[in-house]
Formats: sequence, C-alpha cells, structure tokens
Amino acid sequence: MTPPIRMMLADVDGTLVTRDKVLTHRAIEAVRALHAAGILFAITSGRPPRGMSMLIQPLRLSTPIAAFNGGLYVNPDMSVIEQHVIPRPVVAPAIALLESFKLDVWLYRGADWFVRDLHGPHVDREAWTVQFRPTVVNDYDDLTEDIAKIVGVSDDHDTVAAASSAAHQQFGDHVSAARSQPYYLDITHPHANKGTVVAYLASRYRVPAEQIATIGDMPNDVLMFARSELSIVMGNASMEVQRAARRVTTSNDDEGFANAVQRYVLPRR
Repeated sequence: MTPPIRMMLADVDGTLVTRDKVLTHRAIEAVRALHAAGILFAITSGRPPRGMSMLIQPLRLSTPIAAFNGGLYVNPDMSVIEQHVIPRPVVAPAIALLESFKLDVWLYRGADWFVRDLHGPHVDREAWTVQFRPTVVNDYDDLTEDIAKIVGVSDDHDTVAAASSAAHQQFGDHVSAARSQPYYLDITHPHANKGTVVAYLASRYRVPAEQIATIGDMPNDVLMFARSELSIVMGNASMEVQRAARRVTTSNDDEGFANAVQRYVLPRR
C-alpha cells in the first residue's frame, strides 16, 4: 500500500501566496484541513524570518520556520533554534562575483537586511513583501560576519542564471547558490538549502521521506523535491522545474496550493 502523508513542506513565494503576495482564503482553509487530518505543515523560503511572521497566525503554524532557505530556523515566536551562516572568507569574493555580473547585491544578517541603493531593482517590492525596510549602507566592507544570505538581483534573468552557474564553479561546496525567483540569486551556507530543510524536519518529527509531501515553483525547490516521496510543482513553474516533480498543480494565481492539498495530499492522509 502507498504510505500515508504525515508532513507537508511548502515554499512561500510563487507557491503558498499569489503573485500579489496574497494568502487566499482557500489556502488558509487547505492548511487547516491538513491540521485536522493530523498532517504536519511547515514553510520554507528565502525570506528572512520577519518576512514570514504574517503567515503564522492565519496558518496556525507550530512547526519550525525555515528562513533563508534553511539558513535560519526559528520557532513561531521568532526565537532562534539554529542558524548556518556563510563562511567569512567567502563573503567578499561572493559579493565580487555577483558584481562582476552587474547584479545589485543585498546582504542579510540576523533580522537585518542591508542594501547600498534604496532605489535599486526590486527593493520596494521586497520591502512590501517582507513588511520591513532595509538598512542602507555605503559599502559592505564591515559586513562579513554572521551573514545568512547574499542576494544578487537583476531583471536580466539570463545573467542571473549565468551568475548562479559561476558561483557553483567558483565556490563549489562552500556555498549553496540557487535562484529563488528569476531575478534573485541566493547564496547561502552549503547546508542552507531546501533539501536539508526536509531532512531537518524529517529527523525532528521522525517522518520518513516516503511520508513527506513538498510543493514549490523555483529551481531552489528541486532539492526538496528529491527528498520527498510526493513532490508537487506549481503550474507557474518553468518546464525545467516541472520535470523535477511527480505532480503538477495549477498556478499560484489559480489556487494551485489549495488544489494540490485537496487533490494529492489529503487523499493520502
């Protein structure tokens, strides 16, 4: 018999919320149906912890929240459980690599978000999404300690993809580098990726991979697909990402998350 699903892990942007970052009523009801069925529900994102705090109450979250793609785990009260930061010797070279591709660079440390240009691409949208403003600095020379995430930003999506490949070539296993949006390249600690988030939650709750469902839409979600029996990809994902999952749901603007819960997860409770 097919084993029941006991845990579901969801990406946030492009998956759990709409393109306009709205958590719909159907998405909320789908999560509450998971709770009622005894299925654990958790979220992971490249967002900082504060950028997911608005989801805690409506979704009645009780599981650890994996921010920065697993670089920082916090409880729903925002207390820190565990964090993985980028090795200090890698920070400056990683920034230099992103700059060589003409990408704007952001840094995240703890609860703080740093930028050099307040009017740079996607700063306003990101601030609206995470519901707090960044700190503006002249340079990053003194910001090399305890960096959880470095982000390269550009609306040239091909350049972002090329920078991702270059980061893998230059730093190898010293970092994790993946696109969380077509215009974002996230560089984090090598253990900070969504595959390790699945492993962390599986170990904490003693749930085997064959009883875990994952859902996402971007290349950085592929690693968590590989760690779960039931992988579900959003209809708004690229064909490259869709090929990495077992099931395809509708888009995030067409209740793809809620539809996936109803069609693929709850029948296996």
